[in-house]
Amino acid sequence: MSFENLNLIEPIKKALKSEGYTTPTPIQEQAIPIILGRKDLLGCAQTGTGKTAAFAIPILQILYTEKNLNQGIRTIKSLILTPTRELAIQIGESFSAYGQHTGLRTTVIFGGVNQKSQTAALRAGVDILIATPGRLLDLMQQGFVKLQNVKLFVLDEADRMLDMGFIHDVNKIIAKLPENKQTMFFSATMPAEIKKLSGKILHNPAYVAVTPVSSTVDIIKQEVYFVDKSDKKSLLIHLLKGNSIDTALVFTRTKHGADKVVKDLVNAGIISEAIHGNKSQNARQRALSNFKAKTTRVLVATDIAARGIDIDDLSHVINFEMSNIPETYVHRIGRTGRAGARGVAISFCDREEKEFLKGINKLISKAIPVIEDHPFPMSNTMVPQRPSEEKNNFAKRKVTASSSFRRNRNEWSGSQRTA
Repeated sequence: MSFENLNLIEPIKKALKSEGYTTPTPIQEQAIPIILGRKDLLGCAQTGTGKTAAFAIPILQILYTEKNLNQGIRTIKSLILTPTRELAIQIGESFSAYGQHTGLRTTVIFGGVNQKSQTAALRAGVDILIATPGRLLDLMQQGFVKLQNVKLFVLDEADRMLDMGFIHDVNKIIAKLPENKQTMFFSATMPAEIKKLSGKILHNPAYVAVTPVSSTVDIIKQEVYFVDKSDKKSLLIHLLKGNSIDTALVFTRTKHGADKVVKDLVNAGIISEAIHGNKSQNARQRALSNFKAKTTRVLVATDIAARGIDIDDLSHVINFEMSNIPETYVHRIGRTGRAGARGVAISFCDREEKEFLKGINKLISKAIPVIEDHPFPMSNTMVPQRPSEEKNNFAKRKVTASSSFRRNRNEWSGSQRTA
């Protein structure tokens, strides 16, 4: 199958050819005809499978056809709602690339920057609006955004949008959309909340799933190192001092942890930058640009900030701290092994994180291979404990995991609602 077989209009085929696209991915092959057929869609595709093009291409074609029938009328006809600034920017770039010959106007709005340029673009007229929830609601309340003419609505990264507490914001925005619209949900995982919401909003939707729910990309080589928490910094520097790692995206659970890792790496002579919710939008974009240009070798990120990172030739993802949410592990390692390239996902697991590893192995239905030959193996010494102490410590670990989840959720909400 090629894009020539998908009944695409000439302006879009021309753009795809100039972008080097010849063969659609499975999600594109299945979703594009469904959307062009004007059906609602619930799409399950893990990161790196090309789902942005799966909805961007047909939306552009539908609006281009209608534009020719309604010359001179430029109102918001398509809304794409996405959780992070980085992802919003990336989706905007995709729409601009695929729609470069259509004459359609795309605008991206997100928080963390002055709204002046965004409101100016809205006043000039917009066909396609890509937005994060916080800034969109803010500009709606100020009267800059009207959604009564929206005909095509996309909720992208739906699972993460809901998991991180945006259900109320999403419902507020949906309530302002016309009843008669075409709706598309795209999600890397399909938890019960997504299915429940889809039943309320989607009308007789088609369902497309190109990979098993929460499966990991087979082409990614996965490894885990058992290491004491105090030795993680030394192990990371040891791995990066070699020549096998070209570029690495390193994950921490907190913003403070990301900054600390960068400080340690820079002190060791390894060029690194951090990207998280406390960084300004300009600082985040600069760090991302440096990383893509390979002037920065290591980018240290929290899960939330990394959602919009899309680099085809990223060689390694390193989980400096194991995620306490198994599905998040899938999203993390999906940053590598993109566009058919090979990638390596390395995880550092300390004693308290072994329970997290068990959850991940269960989710992906296989055990991640353990690398035992390294200079910082986990110590075998443990202080004997009475049964009551073991019980208390287990309870403390549960509280730690819950607290970590709440911190991630608060970071997510804070980075958007301060926008």
